[in-house]
Amino acid sequence: MTDEWRGWREAAQAALYGYEGFYRSPVRSPEGPAGHFRTSVHASPLFATAVARLLTGIARELDTGTVALVDVGAGRGELLTGVLAALPEGLEVVPYAVEVAARPPGLDPRIEWCAEPPAGVAGLLFANEWLDNVPVEVAEADAEGVPRYVRVRASDGAERLGSAVTGADAAWLERWWPLSAPGERAEIGRPRDTAWARAVGSLTAGLAVAVDYPHVRGARPPFGTLTGFRGGREVRPVPDGSCDLTAHVALDACAAAVTEAGIGASTELTDQRAALRRLGVGGDRPPLSLATTDPAGYVRALAAAGEAAELTARGGLGDFGWLLHRVGLPEPG
Repeated sequence: MTDEWRGWREAAQAALYGYEGFYRSPVRSPEGPAGHFRTSVHASPLFATAVARLLTGIARELDTGTVALVDVGAGRGELLTGVLAALPEGLEVVPYAVEVAARPPGLDPRIEWCAEPPAGVAGLLFANEWLDNVPVEVAEADAEGVPRYVRVRASDGAERLGSAVTGADAAWLERWWPLSAPGERAEIGRPRDTAWARAVGSLTAGLAVAVDYPHVRGARPPFGTLTGFRGGREVRPVPDGSCDLTAHVALDACAAAVTEAGIGASTELTDQRAALRRLGVGGDRPPLSLATTDPAGYVRALAAAGEAAELTARGGLGDFGWLLHRVGLPEPG
């Protein structure tokens, strides 16, 4: 990688998705994302079971025996593998893994590996921790409060301020993440808005779900959230291909982008705790009486309750935002 000063979007694109990037290189990241950070998919099979229930419900609403499941940012196919194992008999699913990395060996042959969401399918499109890895520009207010692009050096992550933010980026900041005090920073989420609207628009009917750490206007973090992960630890974000680069997502802006793209879809923004509880993942401990009547069942139920509690914990995975768009479906009763 060259050592020139570049905007964060260009630098992160090369560092994550370039030929030797973090998500493409089998040498830099042989285990895939799971080797560097733990998502809900990796935390418990209950997450895949909940997604399977969601998919089953969508198939019922579509009144079809064959339904698509599109996993955007599929990693090594862990979520799809778990969902396929949890599905009820009789439901035929066409699974798609959308991922830039090469197809891993030994993956279920039913899974179609592709670089973009397939167009014109009906079913469930699920993007778990994908939007946070869509590269964006970073802006910082200078000494006069003027938002300027932050430029970064790939070799060491050093930063300096560049030109003033103008055009569509400036309009996005003014609408969604206004900066004024010197030193305030923002991640300009416009590319994520576009990517999410395009993904939702690929469905002819069904449900699109984005799951990510969120923030909304009026409660943005004053200095942004850009960070790195390597080997399960948070590290300084350096765009040299050696670590994951991530920033929380302005899901409210993503939601508005779908509406403004003219996609006929209802919208809901909730948190993972509420969404998973609706899908039967609650974290309640089993009654002690079960320990007497069915000791082995009690142990299994207790373990499941612990996993469910992690998936729905406040201050943890339960705080993830779930952005849901129902496409071509009536409002839920």
